[in-house]
Amino acid sequence: QGQLVESGGGLVQVGGSVRLSCAASGRTYSNYVWGWFRQTPGKEREFVSGVSWSGAITRYADSVKGRFTISRDNAKNTVFLSMNELQPEDTAVYYCAVDRQRNYISIAQGDYDYWGQGTQVTVSS
Repeated sequence: QGQLVESGGGLVQVGGSVRLSCAASGRTYSNYVWGWFRQTPGKEREFVSGVSWSGAITRYADSVKGRFTISRDNAKNTVFLSMNELQPEDTAVYYCAVDRQRNYISIAQGDYDYWGQGTQVTVSS
């Protein structure tokens, strides 16, 4: 069974940028949809962004559209989330996930099979 490992989180000031990475090991996920979700204490995990297997199709939550960019490098079995113009409300634990079942980008966390352990992003004002 494969494993997803996120990295790149940390503390950043308002208006700053962070780039998250999610690397898969143990097996390849190049044929599947990848997604990024985030969660804050006491709230449901919410969809942030997703990318099709080829990288040609992307989807974003309205709250991050125009500020975040998702991309993937199938040769490296890695997905990235570039986050710009960060705001305090972007503070959360960010998770990457893989959906092996669908060929479209779902926003439902229950549709994703494999998850990383999460990486904290904290935006300070």
